[in-house]
Parts: sequence; structure tokens; C-alpha cells
Amino acid sequence: MNDTMLKRENDSRERKNEMEKQDVFNYEIPRRLVGRVAIVTGGGHGIGKACVLRLAKEGARVVIAELDATAASKVVTNLMEEGYDALAVPADVADEANMQRMAKQAIEAFGRIDILVNNAAMVITVPISRLPFDEIDPDEWDRVMRVNLKGMWLASRAVVPQMRKQRYGKIVNIGSGTAFIGRAERIHYVTSKAGVIGFTRSLARALGKDGITVNCVAPGGTLSEENPDEDTIKRRESVIAMRAIARVERPEDIVGAVAFFASPDSDFITGQSLLVNGGDFMQ
Repeated sequence: MNDTMLKRENDSRERKNEMEKQDVFNYEIPRRLVGRVAIVTGGGHGIGKACVLRLAKEGARVVIAELDATAASKVVTNLMEEGYDALAVPADVADEANMQRMAKQAIEAFGRIDILVNNAAMVITVPISRLPFDEIDPDEWDRVMRVNLKGMWLASRAVVPQMRKQRYGKIVNIGSGTAFIGRAERIHYVTSKAGVIGFTRSLARALGKDGITVNCVAPGGTLSEENPDEDTIKRRESVIAMRAIARVERPEDIVGAVAFFASPDSDFITGQSLLVNGGDFMQ
């Protein structure tokens, strides 16, 4: 690594550290989920990992369904060291057998399933291209739809039988603000997240009679990369001027909305999509 590259890397790290010093998350976390069991897909990194930590702190026992088995195990180890109950399940959300195994292991370990956070997606940890729409490889388009949309369906399909037995359940789908405003790049990602909105509304209609709510949290551009380079930080900073709350969005900004939809506080709310974006797009 030459001196220029090293300086850019150090500058990026320092800027990320400065952002983290802006402590806007120093507040008492309620304990609304004691006795509940939550599954978070893609819970080993980024937004999913932040959701896992928040749900655990609210009292839930947490199952991390994650393609990256090493990351999932690391999160579980850290949680257990802090006194929380957690289980790692290596899983590909696009594989039906994996999702059935995920639900089975959650029930075997904890006896129930109360919450599903459908977070796993192809975009950062499993990266996708930024090519113009007519240059995207059809196989990549299909993979994005298979993970980002079909994966939500398969995960929901796996947990709903247990939720129906309980006459209670909370499904929280992670969408994206890009579905509301459109993007010229990553049209396959944006299209998949637009599908999440329709999926949320339709599943809410289907499951309301069973005591199961289904809602969507749609973040704005979030600095969820664990080791972002200079270009990534600049891209995340580029939207600050459009936000009413003028700062970079981080995973911790999103977890309060997820925990709300996972808690009894949202028992009479279903089929809704909540934008958590600092006010860069309002509806």
C-alpha cells in the first residue's frame, strides 16, 4: 500500500470515528420484549446486526440467520458474554430448506417464534453492481430478486405456522427509501425493495386474522459498512444536504423503528411502511 492509499484509509477511519463520537443514541432502552423470541435474517452485519443487539437489549432471545456463519457466531458469542440468549443458524434465505431449518432450530432452542425481521439482502455484504439498467447481467437481476424478495417470502412462510399456533406474531420487513424516490442505478435493488412494500401490505391482509402484524421499515442511505472506504463515506455524506436532520444515517438510527414494530406498542398497526431517513424524502 503506497503512502497516498494509506493516508486515504486513515482519513476514512478518522471520519468514521468522528461520526461515531456524535452520541445521539445515549438513552434508556425499554424492556418490551422479555419472553419473546426473535429471528433476524442477515443478522451478522450492518443493519441486521444492530437490530439483533437492540432486540436482545429489549429482552428478546435472538436467532441470527446468516449466510456468513463466522459473523453470526461472533455476534452470538458477544451477546452471550453480555448475558443475552442467542443462537446462530447458518442459512441462505433464498433456500427453502434452509428457512425451514431456521424455524425448526429456533423452536427447538427457545420453544416459540414471536418476531421475524426480514433483513437479509444483496447490496453491501453481498455486493451488487451499479451498472445502467440495460447493462445488468440477467443472472444478477435474478439473484437479487431471489434473495431480496423471494427470501422474505420463504422466511415468512417458515415462521408463520408457529406464529399461527401462538395466535401472535410480528413480521418486520426491511425495505429502502429508494423504492419511494427511484434511482437511476441499481434498478434491480430498487425494484426488489418496491416489491417489499407490496409484499408487506398483502401479507398483512393475509395474516391479520391470525394475530400477526406485518410492517416495513424503509431506511435512507445508511453507513452500514463496517470498514467503509473514502468513496463510500463520500456517497453517504452526499445526501446530508437533502435531509432535515443533517447528518449521516447509521444502523442505530433504524433499530428503534424495528423494535417498535416488534413490540406490543404496535399491536394495532399493520401493512405500513415507515421511512427512517432523517427527512430526505417525506410522505
